[in-house]
Amino acid sequence: ESLHEIQKQVNDLWQNLLYPVTRGNDTDGMIYATCEMKPSSKIDADKPQVTGQVLFRQSYSYGRLEALFYLDGFPLDNNQSSRAIHIHELGDLSNGCDSTGGHYNPFRVNHPRHPGDFGNFLPKEGKIRKYKTNLFATIFGPYSIMGRSVVIHEQEDDMGKGNNKASLENGNAGKRLACCVIGISNKNLWEEKLPEVMDKKKR
Repeated sequence: ESLHEIQKQVNDLWQNLLYPVTRGNDTDGMIYATCEMKPSSKIDADKPQVTGQVLFRQSYSYGRLEALFYLDGFPLDNNQSSRAIHIHELGDLSNGCDSTGGHYNPFRVNHPRHPGDFGNFLPKEGKIRKYKTNLFATIFGPYSIMGRSVVIHEQEDDMGKGNNKASLENGNAGKRLACCVIGISNKNLWEEKLPEVMDKKKR
């Protein structure tokens, strides 16, 4: 218990130093973040022009991260491969998605054990609508993903089984189609998008 208390104090300290966000009564202790997806300025015009949002929420200070993937612009045919989605180290879009650095890997481990290795997503009818819970990344504390980027890749993630160096770094997921920078938001977007994503899941 004392360890938990220390962890909470450390998180409080980081939270207040890095992200002075008040968790008001209207959020019930939840912290929300959003990432506004845009096509990379470095991809060819014939590649998918992916837009939409990746939304996050997490209960402070022991909750696990939840994410909503609400993305459009993939090919409409259903024969395409899944697309890899990862958190990258930098929130720098000055050179398109190519300047976001490598995978966010604070613990210096091999892919796919980075906190932002979200895996593969199969678009349906040109869209990805996915709700994921119990993720290892975190919005708060010293390993916060805030200010970093989410990158959508052209290909499928081989989950570290590709028998080469790139597989253990990035899953051989190919070019970067689209990306966005993670920033703090209010809860409105989450509440707007969640019903549609859950409805699609049921169908």
